Amino acid sequence: MKDKISKYKVDKSIFLCIILFAIISIISILSAQNLITDNSLVIKQIIWYVIGFILIYFIMFIGNQFLFKNAWIFYIIGVLALILVLFFGADINNARCWFKIPGIGNIQPSEFMKIILIIVLANMINKFKEKYPNPKLKDEFIFLLKVCIVVLIPSILTFLEPDTGVVLIYLIITVIMLFISGIRYRWFIIAFSLFALIISFILITYFINNELFIKIFGSSFFLRVDRLLDWSSGSGYQLENGITSIGSGGLIGFGLFNTPIYFPEPQTDFIFAVFANNFGFIGSTILIGLITFFDLRLVRLAIESPKNINKYVISGILGMLIYQQLQNIGMTIGIMPITGITLPFISYGGSSLLSYMIMTGIIFNISNVNIRYRN
Repeated sequence: MKDKISKYKVDKSIFLCIILFAIISIISILSAQNLITDNSLVIKQIIWYVIGFILIYFIMFIGNQFLFKNAWIFYIIGVLALILVLFFGADINNARCWFKIPGIGNIQPSEFMKIILIIVLANMINKFKEKYPNPKLKDEFIFLLKVCIVVLIPSILTFLEPDTGVVLIYLIITVIMLFISGIRYRWFIIAFSLFALIISFILITYFINNELFIKIFGSSFFLRVDRLLDWSSGSGYQLENGITSIGSGGLIGFGLFNTPIYFPEPQTDFIFAVFANNFGFIGSTILIGLITFFDLRLVRLAIESPKNINKYVISGILGMLIYQQLQNIGMTIGIMPITGITLPFISYGGSSLLSYMIMTGIIFNISNVNIRYRN
């Protein structure tokens, strides 16, 4: 009976963070209502959160072992969804990233693919480390080739949507998880060197000859690079108004439901600007402190975990979360390029929020394992 009860216990500090994130999210979206035309977003976000908590319970019910056992089935489903969305997805802002489901909303397969990749890679790394406690160089090379293929397939499909931001998250997840696994550092040096060469070639071509760039990479990629580089000059209507909104909030902000400066996508990409405008420097500091506490709690959870596979999972989740947190807040204040990355748990969005809630269920399962191990 004790085991059965402990299966559904949750880490109270993490659970409290999720509750506070939900409150902040709903308040911020409500405060952005005067900047957007859809007045139903608050209700929708509440519904997504309710569904998310149900998903947390479901993930805890089936357990992480079920997810690891069926990781490749989820991977195949995820890849098929990414293929189908290219043909049957809704065309929104010149991108096919979403399935439009009447009465439900837009579902974005790439958001769930992030979680699937974490599960698959954790499984692959764990099995490799068990089979090769002291792997030879050849063994690691073959393993890394397999990892590259697994990550490359969804990356190409997501890039074609196009959604460069999520592709970057796939790569960050992979690098962090491989680094935590303890493979030889030389592979990272080689990978970063190749990446630097590719980026250098892209940027040199972009700055020297725009026509040649478009011939090689296409006009769509040119526009994406152009948008990424806008941040360096601090230009752009959305960025300028977002920074003005944050700066004008002062110490305590304008107060709830008062966001006087307009900027696009206040409920998603620039949700932090809304919150900072309403609650000022003090409110922003509290939010960043809450996010930091949540991340540190996950670090502690990974350190305490007796199972390596759980450490790999948390490292992938942390890599994804920290990058998105830094990227979203950074692009809002003008120190990072605008990539359309949302702020986890805070920004409006069905698919992204549900993927984070699935992730939370996985985290609760890991914390339960830690509790049983200590007992």
